[in-house]
Amino acid sequence: MQSFFKKILIPVIIGFLLSGMGFDLTTQVMAKEVIVWKMATKMPPESPEGKAFQLFADKVKEKSEGRMRIDVYPSEQLGKTEAVIEMVRAGTVHVYPEGIGYLERFIPAYGTVNLPFVFENRAHWKRFVQSPRVKKWEERLRREYGIRLLGDPAAFVRGPYRVLVSKKPILSVEDVQGLKLRMYPNDTVIAVWQKLGADCIMLAWTEIYESLQRGLVEACTSPVALVDAMKFQEVAKYILRTNEFPQGMAFMTNNKAFESLPSDLQQAVLEAHKEASEFSAKIMSEAAEESIERMIERDGVTFIRAPMAPWRKKVRPLYEKWEEEKRIPQGIIEYIEKLK
Repeated sequence: MQSFFKKILIPVIIGFLLSGMGFDLTTQVMAKEVIVWKMATKMPPESPEGKAFQLFADKVKEKSEGRMRIDVYPSEQLGKTEAVIEMVRAGTVHVYPEGIGYLERFIPAYGTVNLPFVFENRAHWKRFVQSPRVKKWEERLRREYGIRLLGDPAAFVRGPYRVLVSKKPILSVEDVQGLKLRMYPNDTVIAVWQKLGADCIMLAWTEIYESLQRGLVEACTSPVALVDAMKFQEVAKYILRTNEFPQGMAFMTNNKAFESLPSDLQQAVLEAHKEASEFSAKIMSEAAEESIERMIERDGVTFIRAPMAPWRKKVRPLYEKWEEEKRIPQGIIEYIEKLK
């Protein structure tokens, strides 16, 4: 009887164990095949940018046929900008989208991407960002700091443009003289607005509404998409489209992580970025137009379009002085001018 049980049960038990091991091994292999990246963002998921970020993640999964997944951590869940960029360099975070100007902490020349009143329009700015000179900075960023920019860093739209919100109409650069303007801690931008004649007053972003309401400041600058969200138009009824500096989102990526991907997954990531960028341009433009119409009809806002060439002309001597002082790369303004 015992020999009978040995003959019957032992093979069954061994088979069961082997099949169980096979299941575990298969699961492990399948798990290894799914590459998971972490993507940190500052914006909430319901915001226009947040929706475009999620689309990027969804497209990576779709185009990789499930072999790669990007988990999005919105609203600064993984930390502030400085900390997250270091995580990207270390490879603990794989993707972080942020304004191109933030790259000046590595390569100071990147600060010229956000010089106020230099670019005629977004197309002019985009030609600069895509130019051979800026591409050299991008190569250096990858080589020296281990950060790769996905696709075209000018393609993902932020803003989609900047405006001046004021309590009185600003129709020309002469109207800026003596204007009490809320400003943020950026020496370059402060110097430019002072050159234009503004009296710059440092205030936190969350203090703008009350300061406009109480008359501590008369105006503030802002991406047009954030005016209605912050309700600035309730206390300042004039909005001038300045196109102060176009803005785009650089998808900073850990270079080693990207290069370790198979070529087809690299292509999937780049295609997903391209489609997310196209979506961002569409959704940002639509959101801006809807917001402006709503503020005009509901809040009695006056939306102003004025020639900005005189503004650019007035700040040109300041930039030429900075070139002489080597504060910005020599010849950069002339280089930008030739890209019109």
